[in-house]
Amino acid sequence: MIAQIEGLPAGTLGFRAHAQVTAADYENTIVPEVEAAFALNRKLRLLYVTADDFTGFDPGAMWDDAKLGMRHFSGWDRVALVTDVPWLRGTAIAFSFAIPAQFRLFHGVEVEEATRWIMAPGDN
Repeated sequence: MIAQIEGLPAGTLGFRAHAQVTAADYENTIVPEVEAAFALNRKLRLLYVTADDFTGFDPGAMWDDAKLGMRHFSGWDRVALVTDVPWLRGTAIAFSFAIPAQFRLFHGVEVEEATRWIMAPGDN
């Protein structure tokens, strides 16, 4: 399940992943929000947090994530991933060179720091 994180400024989206994330979660929550935000903004910032009950992604969800990222390849300004899931941290580190944005990886206890960084003006 995906829940949107409220209270972020315009041009910044936040999502919290709970339990098992499915393709339907992407198609019903993330994709419409991202597409609507890109209709209003040339660049977006993304805060993505895995909750303590996060168990993983269905293959369809991973495919939808890749497609969404590629569709707006140069449209990301900053991306913050907050997770303590070892395989997800390792994957993020391994592929961070391919993320066309400022990217930072945070531990779960650093969610407030990640939120401050994603909302900070200018280049940090």
